[in-house]
Amino acid sequence: MISSDAILARLMQLHPKVIDLSLDRMHRILGALGNPERRIPPAIHIAGTNGKGSTQAMIRAGLESAGKRVHAYTSPHLAQFHERIRLAGSLISEADLAATLEECEAANGGEPITFFEITTAAAFLAFSRVPADYTLLEVGLGGRLDATNVIENPALTVITPVSIDHTQYLGETLADITGEKAGILKRRVPCIVAPQDPAAREVIEQKAERLSAPLRIGRQDWESRREGTSLIYQDDHGLMDLPLPNLPGPHQIVNAGTAIAALRELGFGRIEARAAVTEAEWPARMQRLQYGPLIEAAGSCELWLDGGHNPAGGEAVAATLAAMSRKPTHLICGMLNTKDVAGYMRPLAGVAQSLTAVTIPGEPNTLSAEETAAAAASVGLSAATAADTLTAVQRLAADQPGARILICGSLYLAGQVLRENG
Repeated sequence: MISSDAILARLMQLHPKVIDLSLDRMHRILGALGNPERRIPPAIHIAGTNGKGSTQAMIRAGLESAGKRVHAYTSPHLAQFHERIRLAGSLISEADLAATLEECEAANGGEPITFFEITTAAAFLAFSRVPADYTLLEVGLGGRLDATNVIENPALTVITPVSIDHTQYLGETLADITGEKAGILKRRVPCIVAPQDPAAREVIEQKAERLSAPLRIGRQDWESRREGTSLIYQDDHGLMDLPLPNLPGPHQIVNAGTAIAALRELGFGRIEARAAVTEAEWPARMQRLQYGPLIEAAGSCELWLDGGHNPAGGEAVAATLAAMSRKPTHLICGMLNTKDVAGYMRPLAGVAQSLTAVTIPGEPNTLSAEETAAAAASVGLSAATAADTLTAVQRLAADQPGARILICGSLYLAGQVLRENG
């Protein structure tokens, strides 16, 4: 059988653009496949700028602790494409992925369709054939015209914090971007809303009012906060004193609250909430690397990995580093040319001693190491370049023994690190 990688390579050639937001091609291919999106288990649809993946992981941990079988769809992948499609708790097998992709390729008949669209169709097809209790769907980009937004009647929608990102596709202002994210709202379907900037909240509330969609809004209908070594969650059902999230960073308090609010809306309680914050796993989100060639190269240094890549992501990483034990911190960073690089780096300038820039291997939209270093220098970071991540780690380990090294920036760099580090 031909490998899924070979099929995926073919699918990349079906459209001249990587991103071309529209639902027309999705409706066409799904119709050719018999509309599998109408036969998937009840969907929880998640949009937002930051925190979608972490929130989804926490919701999944909570549902699975209740014995529920959960499908999950996320993007992009890190080490292998199979990560995008989880069937009833397990990553899709190579045989099932290859067969499903080939079936979608045949149904498409060579017509123009983006890679994300046809692979999303493949996910719906796979979800429709495996029994489960819930389907978690993470939006790829935006919401209104995202390929996942063909679900007509989800059980629940979720909007994580919205900030400025992907302005070339979603609009220049926070209100414009929020309008696209709020496109996942459906008539009379409840929505869990993370705490938002007032401008974003207003857009969501106006859209929800037009659709009679009940909202459960953070800091109004529910609240999550840290008190000492506890996460306190409170809503009109009462208060829960829970452990802190096992996913590190102050921003995970909000993500945990959003996940718990979703679980509460679905009828689950304290046991599932506790599992959500203690059992969730989500790689490349302030993940401490523990083994592999990079750990050997790091010597006495701590080695961490994070894929936050926009200004809000930079703020979250900076807050996480500030809350950690005091130790000199040095960054290794690779970025794409589609991102606000200086905006991402500006919050990090106050918590890191240096940044070593690398070019992301095999990524056509990568910034060169020199360009990334120039952006870092422009916001006050001491910047250098290295030929690759391993070289950067080795140099820092030799020059800064016992320091904290954070590999950060693009998720594509994070994926390459995870693959190369085993």
